[in-house]
Amino acid sequence: MYFPTAQIETAPWLPPLVAFSISFFTSMGGVSGAFLLLPFQMSFLGYASPSVSATNQLFNIVAIPSGVYRYYKEKRMLWPLTWIVILGTLPGVLIGAIIRVRYLPDPTKFKLFASAVLFYIGFRLVKDLLTKDRKKQAGERARKNQEAEKQAISPSKDSEMKDQHTAPNVEVTHFSLNRLEYDFQGQSFSVSCLGIFILSLVVGVIGGVYGIGGGSIIAPFFVTVFALPVHTVAGAALMGTFVTSVAGVFFYQMVAAYYPTMSVAPDWLLGFLFGIGGTAGMYMGARCQKHVPAKAIKWLLAAIIISTALKYLLAFFR
Repeated sequence: MYFPTAQIETAPWLPPLVAFSISFFTSMGGVSGAFLLLPFQMSFLGYASPSVSATNQLFNIVAIPSGVYRYYKEKRMLWPLTWIVILGTLPGVLIGAIIRVRYLPDPTKFKLFASAVLFYIGFRLVKDLLTKDRKKQAGERARKNQEAEKQAISPSKDSEMKDQHTAPNVEVTHFSLNRLEYDFQGQSFSVSCLGIFILSLVVGVIGGVYGIGGGSIIAPFFVTVFALPVHTVAGAALMGTFVTSVAGVFFYQMVAAYYPTMSVAPDWLLGFLFGIGGTAGMYMGARCQKHVPAKAIKWLLAAIIISTALKYLLAFFR
């Protein structure tokens, strides 16, 4: 099948299959997978014009709602965090789109910076995993042993505790312009709203340039810098990516008229094909996330981010 906007030819089943495979795993960490689709389109399909960023964001629009729905249905959507992310990334993604069209029609110059950012995030995740406090782990094991003893004594509570483990809820205890506080699985978490906003703005700019929405950057930052549990930030990161992608696609489509000699508007057919596969992948990934340990999700995010950074770095020097 030939895609005139992208000026590429590929089998119609390939984009949905690739998008499903990527989104199933990345959605568990609050990442749509668009940042992995970008190098796939550029390197494998040969789609490297500025419109690839808009096509990537179109994929987010089609695919993300299914994952957000699962997090919402299971009461794991942290809405105050979601709104802060949207308010920060929305202006950032518009700035990023302007930079992409006017100053970086050839993405090669930006790949070195992008790889540096991704390397930093990836290594922060790895460091967090490798240097985790052993005493905390020992305390966790002791707590689990106590719970196991209680379950043995009171079997009637066993099924209830399992339900709480497999479908944990997020409860907001305080939300103001300064701080957001919430409880999750018996622990309290607190984060600066201003810090989240500034991070979201920077991420929005980077995401706007590459058409990745920013979830691949902001979710690991939530986990490493702000020490928030990955099970509570995934829904907010995905929802923020969705809203900013809507704005990004709209902006790219509007400015396309001012660049008649350049492919700027999204390839709608290709974007929808990616989105169809992403819809199924994100729904299944969000549904399976509660059964996957947070540590495994962090390792998955780290592996994906570092491998993508290496790919960008190698592409830059080539």
